[in-house]
Amino acid sequence: MSRHGGCPPWETGTPQPALLALADSGALRGRVLDIGCGTGEHTLMAAAAGLDATGIDRAADSLASAERKARDRGLTARFIQHDALALAELGEVFDTALDCLLLHALTPTDRSRYLDGLRAVLRPGGRLFVLCYSDQHTTKPIPPHTMSRGELESCFTDGWTVDRVQATTSSSTVHAGGVAAWLAACTRR
Repeated sequence: MSRHGGCPPWETGTPQPALLALADSGALRGRVLDIGCGTGEHTLMAAAAGLDATGIDRAADSLASAERKARDRGLTARFIQHDALALAELGEVFDTALDCLLLHALTPTDRSRYLDGLRAVLRPGGRLFVLCYSDQHTTKPIPPHTMSRGELESCFTDGWTVDRVQATTSSSTVHAGGVAAWLAACTRR
């Protein structure tokens, strides 16, 4: 968390509304992997829905916070210190994967490695939900790492079906009205 001078702007203490809506609709199923889980809000959201939830992140301090939240809320979830660019090394298979504001921050080379890893850990027919900042955001400050809809869809041409991409908003501690975002739903072929 320290590279953001404290909590990053997307750590609002609650799940992102677009991902919470997915959980409320029953779109999250089976074993759930929350990639780049930070302080665990989406992992805990999945656990609260009765799902087998695992969150991974590289930041030990964020994972410690996530584990405290799980204890305080009486929820069972696993948190593992792990690199999102080495997903295959988990040696596990999941039914659902969540990517909240990670994909857009990766370089093209790292995106390729990341997507290869996702294909390795998500079972065929498994669902991936990606929330990323949109290039349609216009209010200051403009967030870094925005993606166009076409750029987002182009990430999922090999081994994926893009089920839908919809415009949404990502909550932020910096932008009172949130940040324009895309929510993509993809199925691993």
